[in-house]
Amino acid sequence: MVDEALSAGAVARRLGVAVTTLRTWHQRYGLGPSEHIPGHHRRYTPSDLARLEIMRRLTAEGVSPAEAARWARQAPDPMPNGTGVVAPTRIHPAGRDGGGSIPVGRAGPAARGLARAAMRLDAAAISETIAHALAASGVVATWEGLLRPVLAGIGERHAATAGLIEVEHLVSRCVSEALAAASRAKVPTGPARILLSCADEEQHTLPLEALAAALAEAGVSYRMLGARVPVAALVEAVNRTGPAAVVLWSHTRATADPTQLSALLAAPRRPLLVLAAGPGWRADTLPAGVVRPVDLAEAVSLSAAVRDSLDQSRRD
Repeated sequence: MVDEALSAGAVARRLGVAVTTLRTWHQRYGLGPSEHIPGHHRRYTPSDLARLEIMRRLTAEGVSPAEAARWARQAPDPMPNGTGVVAPTRIHPAGRDGGGSIPVGRAGPAARGLARAAMRLDAAAISETIAHALAASGVVATWEGLLRPVLAGIGERHAATAGLIEVEHLVSRCVSEALAAASRAKVPTGPARILLSCADEEQHTLPLEALAAALAEAGVSYRMLGARVPVAALVEAVNRTGPAAVVLWSHTRATADPTQLSALLAAPRRPLLVLAAGPGWRADTLPAGVVRPVDLAEAVSLSAAVRDSLDQSRRD
């Protein structure tokens, strides 16, 4: 009978778990039998069994017992399907299909959709979403309104749970590929006036890649040195190429050594402008003459302005 209440032993056999596991789920997470007849042991109803099936399935997939229990308790009461078996409830916990599990703040629907695709590890959907945004809105708007909120949300979840490493890697690769394609689509002409570099030991390159794509979109030529550039190598690159501006990116305080900026200012071919970009830099530690842009748009604007200034002075 579909409405037959079951003993703990019967439920354990149906689920393929030990009776002691059922007791643990009952005591710790409140997933116990709900039918009570005076003078008898409590019995599991079909609704109880359905929730326990969700619990068993999710824990088998790697979801923590506490999270699995939360989703099991939230499941609606199932309806019998006429076969003597409770119809399964389709439910996706946070971390399985996205489901809002990556916080994106006040970002719009595109960011929420990208977050869901990220949690599904759906590379095709991630790449398609980014490419569409770049084509429709440009690099700066895509970075600020779509990519940065999702990347920040992934970082927030990782800090809280130590998880989502695979999500971060996949999304980072898709973002990097999309930004590189955007850069190639609009290759600026003329000499490279802007030098882009990460600070020594800094490995977070995506914001610098976004700046490169935004500069290309604005018609500003640049050179990209990439991650973990020792200060001696950076100064050597400045002396060999004579850029109008150098952008030095630091994502964390650990890589934001102000002596790197001082070395740039003391270089024989000192650039007209040194930009300390990224959250690693503290404004009160920056050497005099160094500018800290507030966002990607300002970094693009300052780089373009100093490029134009240098070109104009050379024409005069």
